[in-house]
Amino acid sequence: MSDKPQHTITIWFFVGALFAVYGVLILGCGVWGLFYPPEGIVLYEKLHVDLWWGAFLTIFGAFYTYRFWPTKTQSGE
Repeated sequence: MSDKPQHTITIWFFVGALFAVYGVLILGCGVWGLFYPPEGIVLYEKLHVDLWWGAFLTIFGAFYTYRFWPTKTQSGE
């Protein structure tokens, strides 16, 4: 066995990072839609689903990224 520390990265870290990236992109589209609202979409002026969904995904992704951040573990201890 090697004395070097092993790095463990879980799949949930990547899932959290992906959710955070998607959340930022959707949130950016929502902010863009506030200044240039699309025409012909019912209730867009009241709901702003892209803002809510983007904020939720960003927060959820940031939580998962922080919670499952890769750590160093020593084998044999």
